[in-house]
Amino acid sequence: MAAYIFRRLLLIVPTLFGIMAINFAIIQFAPGGPVEQVIAELTHATGGATERFAGGGGDLGAAAQGGEGQYRGAQGLDPEFIAELERQFGFDKPPLERFLTMVWNYLTFDFGESYFRSVSVIDLVLEKMPVSISLGIWTTLLAYLVSIPLGIRKAVKDGSRFDVWTSGVIIIGYAIPGFLFAIMLLIFFAGGSYFQWFPLRGLASSGASELPFWERALDYLHHIALPVLAMAISGFATLTLLTKNSFLDEIGKQYVVTARAKGLAERRVLYGHVFRNAMLIVIAGFPAAFVSIFFTGSLLIETIFSLDGLGLLGYESIVKRDYPVVFGTLYLFGLIGLVMQLLTDLVYVQIDPRIDFEGR
Repeated sequence: MAAYIFRRLLLIVPTLFGIMAINFAIIQFAPGGPVEQVIAELTHATGGATERFAGGGGDLGAAAQGGEGQYRGAQGLDPEFIAELERQFGFDKPPLERFLTMVWNYLTFDFGESYFRSVSVIDLVLEKMPVSISLGIWTTLLAYLVSIPLGIRKAVKDGSRFDVWTSGVIIIGYAIPGFLFAIMLLIFFAGGSYFQWFPLRGLASSGASELPFWERALDYLHHIALPVLAMAISGFATLTLLTKNSFLDEIGKQYVVTARAKGLAERRVLYGHVFRNAMLIVIAGFPAAFVSIFFTGSLLIETIFSLDGLGLLGYESIVKRDYPVVFGTLYLFGLIGLVMQLLTDLVYVQIDPRIDFEGR
């Protein structure tokens, strides 16, 4: 197994390199880069913007000397001013040199500084991460705690009225977009038109830091309840039906028939024999499920509930073409995702020793 883990760790390097190379190549063709962002800002601002991005060497009037640049909206700006912008953003170097320098820095976890926030990328990620981790952990736990028992019950009661009406409920929940369900929760339970049972924004009330620990915990749960419910609603269907189908597949196998023929109680057959085999794919997928929710599920929910997390940070960085933040978070999340895939394989082996990836 050690050799398999070593090979997988080595495979992470070219995979991550390929992810970064493809995205770096694509971004070179995307219009509206950082230089264009500054030029657009200059058209709506005073000379202070020029001082901010060009070292304070004059105002907009001094920059507007005529001539046409290679950037959209650069007509009338001094070419030397444009060249200074390129130097500050690193665009005075060839793309290949910039890419190799970026990769070398990322190997030492040096992600640089945001173009427009004057703060390091790692500090930005650490600042926003608690919100996204909270959403990811609680959403994943809620989905598993509800879906696994429900899926087992549906498998045992397959074809019954309970199975039919619960299937209808979870399919309707799956069909409702998470952001639409979030808006419904706000309207009904966050002071929209009916009840004001839950707060509208943030993860803590003002002055919560001065409360005792248990009151802070209750305040936190009070704030996180609606966002987590909105994110988890679509995950119930997939996980519940996966659990049900896994149990149905195992229940029909010969070893279950043999166990019942020996006179074992149905509960012991179900949880002593079927559970371990049926839950293999469900439990082993927990790391990947958490990473999926952590990476992709939070942008609209964060916006609706005014939560400042990684989803909102990533979206704003793409809109502003803040490349250090975009590529820094891409590298971190890609690395975490690849490590989690390896962790998922290791969980498979721990749950079912019959699986031998090294033998394959």
